[in-house]
Amino acid sequence: MAAITVIRAGAQTTVQDLTGRPGLWDVGVPPSGAADELGFALVNAAVGNPDSAAGLECVLIGPVLTSDDDRLVCVGGAATRATIDGRPLRPGTVVRLPAGAVLEVGALDGPGMRGYVAIEGGLDVPRVLGSRSTFILGGFGGLGGRPLETGDLLPLGRRENLLAPTPVELPALSDSWQLRVIPGPHGAPDHLTADGVELFFATAWVVDHRSDRTGVRLTGPVPGWARTDGGEAGLHPSNVHDSAYPVGGIMLSGDTPVIVGKDGPSLGGFVVPAVVIEADRWILGQLRPGDSVQLLPVTPALAAEAIRARRSWLDDLRQEPAPAAFVVSGPDRPEVLQEAAAGGTAPAYTIRCAGDRHVLVEAGPAELDLTVRVWIHLLAQALRLDRLDGVAEIVEGVRSLLVAVDSARLGLDELAKHLVGMVDGLADPATVVLPAREVTLPIAFDHPEAHEAMRRYATSVRPDAPWCPDNVEFIRRVNDLDRREEVFEIMTAATYLVVGLGDVYLGAPVAVPVDPRHRLVTTKYNPARTWTPQNAVGIGGVYLCVYGMEGPGGYQLVGRTVPVWRLSDHDEQPWLLRQFDLLRFTPVSAMELARQRADIKAGRADLSVRPTTFSISDVQRIEQEAPVDIAALRARRRAAFDAERARWGA
Repeated sequence: MAAITVIRAGAQTTVQDLTGRPGLWDVGVPPSGAADELGFALVNAAVGNPDSAAGLECVLIGPVLTSDDDRLVCVGGAATRATIDGRPLRPGTVVRLPAGAVLEVGALDGPGMRGYVAIEGGLDVPRVLGSRSTFILGGFGGLGGRPLETGDLLPLGRRENLLAPTPVELPALSDSWQLRVIPGPHGAPDHLTADGVELFFATAWVVDHRSDRTGVRLTGPVPGWARTDGGEAGLHPSNVHDSAYPVGGIMLSGDTPVIVGKDGPSLGGFVVPAVVIEADRWILGQLRPGDSVQLLPVTPALAAEAIRARRSWLDDLRQEPAPAAFVVSGPDRPEVLQEAAAGGTAPAYTIRCAGDRHVLVEAGPAELDLTVRVWIHLLAQALRLDRLDGVAEIVEGVRSLLVAVDSARLGLDELAKHLVGMVDGLADPATVVLPAREVTLPIAFDHPEAHEAMRRYATSVRPDAPWCPDNVEFIRRVNDLDRREEVFEIMTAATYLVVGLGDVYLGAPVAVPVDPRHRLVTTKYNPARTWTPQNAVGIGGVYLCVYGMEGPGGYQLVGRTVPVWRLSDHDEQPWLLRQFDLLRFTPVSAMELARQRADIKAGRADLSVRPTTFSISDVQRIEQEAPVDIAALRARRRAAFDAERARWGA
């Protein structure tokens, strides 16, 4: 089989394709795929490849390659210094790479951040979960789930039935960008002030050096918050009950805007005041540290016209690309698509657009209500059973449901009306009995890797944070506990209900204690950690999370457990936990945990599971048995919560 040989790998060169792996956002698998999807689509089309073909994405310094077969190639994006046997290769131009010739992509020193290499026939690496794209943090896709290394061989695809090659006009790159966004789904007056929203859109944001494929961090002024905290969701006003993000959603991680990238998290607990429109999402792949970014609010109608023009251009590359329209609409969120007051067994709800490819259903008041959580699950299940053509993702949050569409096949208005039509047919969430499992997980409290994450944060991010140097001591203080060990005792006594999957990737559960007396309340890191060990266990707001993989994070860390994700040929699905699982923790030593981790990872052992059920009556029974204790505990913790926040301002 014909192959490309990697002579030098460059700084971080990965195999990517155009569409990535959609359909798994609800279990925390990001789509991945080319970060600059427009640049990749253009060079791929230039050599005659189908949309499904894989190519290379590179940053900073591109690879040096040679082929053992004559193939057409095209480079694009920020790859402006490429050569073949020393002769310059103009971006967007299709040329033949003779067998044995050397393609050197060269330095990518701006403008732009990422370069692309398309090769006739594409790269024939195996598909993992439906895509050839590399997800480095997850360790799968591409070539062994990693960046290329010197000496790698990349098998080439077949050349039969390809389209005729054609040169392409690539979009201009810059160090000063205008990024069109749709305001919301969150905004004024509930999360930000009107002046805060104005400032958000008036600011010339600067791309932070800590940006990558998971998200683009922006630096600028502190947001103008309309509230002092997020209640049970967390001490910071940016905290909300966990809700799914769209790719391109701009979440406020504490006081820092982060644009969710192709390798970003699907579920989290932060306010999202704007979403990048589909036609401008490619720009995220070319934002370079130090670049200036102006966020321009536009209407959903303009966003729809922009993506229609994009599709028309890609269908016929001989035509001139349509000029981008930058008609600013103002900072207000678009009108609610649908809403209803509480009635019958349904809570009050709103349906808003979250950008131009998603709707966000939010139900009930902004507080933890497990009856509302069950109602959201029933609505999601109904949509899965009566799924409109064009529904791409269905992601459950704590009190929200995010639904993504293929905007070429389904409009957001039609989807919103379809969802409303389902509400009357839903069962009463207070009486539904859901199938569930009781899962017992070993946990090593105070695990050395958890403390290493705390140490790194205190050293390189924010040494003066109130949760430094010890997250557990912070949890003790903010919950008015007498002893540090009480944190561990409460967690060991608790039964946690899984109310979301994919919170910080790969089947990671977000869970809440069924018994309100076990609900420890904290805040999330501000700003977030840049590193968290795989399977660390943390608490943020009232929620617990098991991190599915190594990566960034914001929950206060208490220990570490076994893998909750295992990608192998022997398992039907790689995520090991399910919605509404009931989790119990059993303390073990770090050494014993290491043994159990190795056994589960290797497939020699599985999680300890037994079947059970869950219903709201289980929760109501506890609340009826100890109403005074629960009320007193909540008041005590709220007072400690307020005292901690007051200390921050001292």
